[in-house]
Amino acid sequence: MTAIESTDVVVVGSGFGGAITAYHLAAGGARVVVLERGPWLTGQDFDQDFKFGASSTRAFDFTVGDGMSVLAGNCVGGGSVVYFAAMPRAPRFVFERHGSIGRRMWPAAVSRDTLEPWYDRVAEALPVTGQSWSDVPYSGGLWAAACDHAGRTANPVPVAIDNQRCVNCNWMMSGCRFDAKRSLLLNYLPAAIAHGAHIRPLHEVQRLERTDGGYRLHYTVVDDVDYRVETGGGAIDAKIVVLASGAGATPVILQRSAELLGPMPAAVGRYFSGNGERLNTAVVNEDRVRDVLGLSRSDGVPYEAYQIGKGPCVASWDRLDGSLPEYLRYSLEQLYFPPGFGTILAQVPDATGPTWFGAEKKELLRHWKSWLTIFTMSEDDNEGVFGPPPPTGNAVRVSQQMLGRGALRYRPTENTLRGWAASDAEVRDILERDGLARVMPWTNDVVGAYTVHPLASCRIGDDPATSALDDRHELRGHPGIFVTDGSAVPGALTVNPAMTIAALAERAIPAIVEAARQRGVAVRYGAPSPDGATAGRNAVLPLVSGGTGR
Repeated sequence: MTAIESTDVVVVGSGFGGAITAYHLAAGGARVVVLERGPWLTGQDFDQDFKFGASSTRAFDFTVGDGMSVLAGNCVGGGSVVYFAAMPRAPRFVFERHGSIGRRMWPAAVSRDTLEPWYDRVAEALPVTGQSWSDVPYSGGLWAAACDHAGRTANPVPVAIDNQRCVNCNWMMSGCRFDAKRSLLLNYLPAAIAHGAHIRPLHEVQRLERTDGGYRLHYTVVDDVDYRVETGGGAIDAKIVVLASGAGATPVILQRSAELLGPMPAAVGRYFSGNGERLNTAVVNEDRVRDVLGLSRSDGVPYEAYQIGKGPCVASWDRLDGSLPEYLRYSLEQLYFPPGFGTILAQVPDATGPTWFGAEKKELLRHWKSWLTIFTMSEDDNEGVFGPPPPTGNAVRVSQQMLGRGALRYRPTENTLRGWAASDAEVRDILERDGLARVMPWTNDVVGAYTVHPLASCRIGDDPATSALDDRHELRGHPGIFVTDGSAVPGALTVNPAMTIAALAERAIPAIVEAARQRGVAVRYGAPSPDGATAGRNAVLPLVSGGTGR
């Protein structure tokens, strides 16, 4: 019989929620083991392509559900490795939202004001900085100029990017070869390792059970090429468990564990939010852009095969106004999305036949160098519900890497659809004005709605009937289990959520430390920012006001 090892704390997942907790607990003296389902990739491991078997398919998890598909990180560093590094703070009105439950979703202890110091800590650690217009590539400038032409405002997005290292290659989504993107591989995770934390890639946690001293986690080890193949497995005991495997996986682990742990809170696997996300493709008329906006490139090809620039670099925040009705508040963000997805899901504007396949789609693809993608983040109704979990993992894997079929069911309500329709209309009003472009939303016919920012499937709150966690991020009825990933966020944020997920994880640390101490773990709280920098905090302060501060 294989011996069962033990430690003080097991952290499941190494994205923002996992890396931050691992660092603080290890720096405080606890023995910490991080179990990460994905591979450990760094620097030159990141391929600048989207071929199957390259870094992008190894580091992503694309789960197709019933009405909603989820694209998430699957590697050491989690979503921070493949995100676009946009780090705005959530608008003030977000914390006062009622959503589908008819009353404030967020716990009383959490507001924009109470979260501000934790935002500051994250800004210091990464750091997060502002961009000037000189940092914005052509595509972002085009979106900003179009917004201005239509009487809207646009702003460079605060980012976790070292612009001195950035080469504007626009391959952020497949991992940064140049260490310009400040992923968790460059701050919290190396700091956690320096304090003794052990990170184990390709370890997929399947279920938890209760022990006399805490919890036992059962895991399998997956092959580094074919994630469907198990190469081993084991169990590890811990006094404290921190679940941070993402809003698409954390509830599945808990659902599967209910037989051994006991009943789960009713909100586990319910109230899933796709952050109200929606994508539109604009086919730009370069002659009209030159004549109306005065923008052109000397070679006449504005995007040079689309690999110039960054991910999201400019956003319009005009609709982030707390005086507007709920569900009609959203941000519009220019971004680059890789052709592997865009060429499949982009629809043909003004099509007379099928909109996403056929002869007209083929003609549309001829002009992909002149596409501009606009990303909506709005307010949805937390419609997602997870069905019974698969036998292992968070989905039934369809291919060696990346693709799986999950148990998430999502049916957008009239509230959600109204927000999407309003944002679609505004994108058209901005970009079709004076013939600048033709606009069409991505199709939902192939994979349903889609999100790259899954949230809220194990959310914090004050009401046990509608929240799986208390305001300290502890799982109701299961002391010593905490959740610190995007699933803890109560609802859609209307902006990129990484900064808020990270700030909530920072805020959760004191309660986790206290719970560990009560269970005999010699741990303290108070570790400094991983790199001790203050430049990030100073640079981001001006960005608190304005569009994302209302």
